[in-house]
Amino acid sequence: MKFTDGFWQKRKGVAIHSPAEVRDYRINGNSIILYAPVNKILHRGQTLQGPMLTIELSSPCSDIIRVVSRHFIKRQKDPEFELNINNGFVPEICDEDRQLVLKSGETLVRVDKVDFSMSFYYRGRLLTKTGRGQMGYITVEGQGAYMREQLDLSVGECVYGLGERFSAFVKNGQSIDIWNEDGGTSSEQAYKSIPFYITNKGYGVFVNHPEKVSFEVASEAVSRVQFSVSGESLDYFVVGGRDLKEVIHNYTALTGRPSLPPAWSFGLWLTTSFTTDYDENTVASFADGMLQRDIPLRVFHFDCFWMKEYEWCSFQWDKEVFPDPVNMLKRLKEKGLKICVWINPYIAQKSVLFGQAAENGYLLKLEDGEAWQWDLWQPGMGIVDFTNPAACEWYAGKLNELLDMGVDCFKTDFGERIPTDVVYHNGEDPQKMHNYYTYLYNKVVYDLLAQRFGKEEAVLFARSATVGSQKFPVHWGGDCVSRYESMAESLRGGLSLCMSGFGFWSHDISGFENTAAPDLYKRWAAFGLLSTHSRLHGSSSYRVPWLFDEESVDVVRYFSRLKCSIMPYLFSTACDTAICGVPSMRPMILEFERDRACDYLDTQYMLGDSLLVAPVFNEEGSVDYYLPEGTWTNFISNRRVSGGAWQYEKHDFMSLPLMVRPNSIIAVGSNENVPDYDYLKDTTFHIFELGEAEPAAATIYSMDGRPEGLVRAARNGENVSVAVSGIRNYSIIMRNVGAVSNLKGASFEAHPLGAELIYLEGSDEITFKIVG
Repeated sequence: MKFTDGFWQKRKGVAIHSPAEVRDYRINGNSIILYAPVNKILHRGQTLQGPMLTIELSSPCSDIIRVVSRHFIKRQKDPEFELNINNGFVPEICDEDRQLVLKSGETLVRVDKVDFSMSFYYRGRLLTKTGRGQMGYITVEGQGAYMREQLDLSVGECVYGLGERFSAFVKNGQSIDIWNEDGGTSSEQAYKSIPFYITNKGYGVFVNHPEKVSFEVASEAVSRVQFSVSGESLDYFVVGGRDLKEVIHNYTALTGRPSLPPAWSFGLWLTTSFTTDYDENTVASFADGMLQRDIPLRVFHFDCFWMKEYEWCSFQWDKEVFPDPVNMLKRLKEKGLKICVWINPYIAQKSVLFGQAAENGYLLKLEDGEAWQWDLWQPGMGIVDFTNPAACEWYAGKLNELLDMGVDCFKTDFGERIPTDVVYHNGEDPQKMHNYYTYLYNKVVYDLLAQRFGKEEAVLFARSATVGSQKFPVHWGGDCVSRYESMAESLRGGLSLCMSGFGFWSHDISGFENTAAPDLYKRWAAFGLLSTHSRLHGSSSYRVPWLFDEESVDVVRYFSRLKCSIMPYLFSTACDTAICGVPSMRPMILEFERDRACDYLDTQYMLGDSLLVAPVFNEEGSVDYYLPEGTWTNFISNRRVSGGAWQYEKHDFMSLPLMVRPNSIIAVGSNENVPDYDYLKDTTFHIFELGEAEPAAATIYSMDGRPEGLVRAARNGENVSVAVSGIRNYSIIMRNVGAVSNLKGASFEAHPLGAELIYLEGSDEITFKIVG
């Protein structure tokens, strides 16, 4: 929200009151409380009127500083994000002559008492600053009160995150409201609005408000990020770290780590599509068609019309097309498939459940106590009130009956269009519940799956999200259209979400709306099968590859099998994500933050530490992408490319730039048919471009998330040593190395990709010399 008219003037009807000095303060245990009038106090008579802001500085854990500024103290029941606050953490507080300092780990805030300002540092490096005229209490004639902060941006500083935004990846110059909406992927609206941003200067800012937060990112004041909320208080955190990865690590320590999805969820998902006609014969023909064509399929998803029309959600199979759902699901599972079904938090008036839900108070209500209803999406639908524990239990009970039938997971659709003219069971503010609703909705479903199957088997396919929703993966990008431009905007949204604390992300391969041309289908399939999660889904047409052309079958087969084969690498990356919070799918800036060429890159990404993916966004197969310094290797073609420059290439449909970072070890498994298998047996380790005196390592996790295998490699001149432990039967391929000699304990053989060692012991150290 903009309050000014240019840099010098305020908009009509706007009054801005900013702290001028610290008149008084208290060191209150582990916090500092500042009393900051909005005018310089020259004599005692000036203390007889306000406004005055009360500002509290504290730290919930190391390297995070909390700032709460208040005008009036209001006590009301509001939803709050679930934060991991360490009440026992004690920051260092120092009272100097002119300044107050609160230090948390290596991050500190320095307050100037005389001319009010707050400067944030990490290891002595200035991160950002707020001063006179920046923080403020604002009144707008006819609209009420707001609280605002403006934090400085330095020269060349780029802002990322704020949720799954489909606009430009770098947010500078944009006005962004944190307000979940069902707007597709082609507008400024977002399904997943997260009030957290991170910059290439090495810090993040989290605004701790579930309601609408309005951001002006280098827009109203072009050298600042402004954020504002309606009301009398503003609560935000400045998150420091030694690099961008540690900033996200610290942020997710506060708001929750992404949970680890089960290994099977990384395989290919196929759906019935949305408005298509289907029954068991149709579904079986899809599953059998994939099997007959040797395409690894792991999950089958039933979209909306598994339930009878006008009755969403009844959680009952449409008996006209699925007369025997239990045995149908059994037959599908015998084909090796997991089962997902579509749900949402809405109950249509025609549903057999509507009367029960309304009578028992399980739906959001109007002021008069009647259930809130409207006709958009489903005629006469109501919305489940997840602040009512009885409604949560009732809703979970209906889903539990589906689990009894053989369903394994749920696509938790919708959760964005939540009204604000309603009354909640627990009396919480409907404005603040609008975004927060999705957290409660998805938590109920995820907790049920974790309770029923164990957390290691729980997974959703969710569309809406807020802060903390990363704990309930996986999330997908919503309704995109079948165009190359929409493919690119989907990727931008995913990269922005992954810079907002989310670890795993997917999208509708070839686009949801319309039907893609065969070339787009094939290009998007390669991109989709090199995302963390992969789903073929659409609106009005089926998405099985043979309906596009025969080459589409080849492409989906090839990249599905490729993904299954590199699961030891991908799943280890996922385990690291669950442990550390760093996303599995990463913008280039997250891995190469010192390379300024990476600041704006949004048409390529890193899949884990070592694999760079550059999707092809045109029919001709031409692709421009950037490689940081070093000698990179195309994992598919084995072509070596010197980095530090842009690359201009052309690829057929069976290829794309899948580049391996130098000094990397990629673990490749022995199974190309399923994503979930023993990653610690019959594993091949591909070693790329070992750096001089730069040890490389790869940890291999079992499917239950335990680090049980380890490979280490080091080079000193022509001498190389490789140590392997915890792996049963393995081989090593030195990529682009023709010959070796002076072996200890094994022998290498020629291999098309380099030199291959087949070694069968569980652990040993091998030394050799590269001679060609």
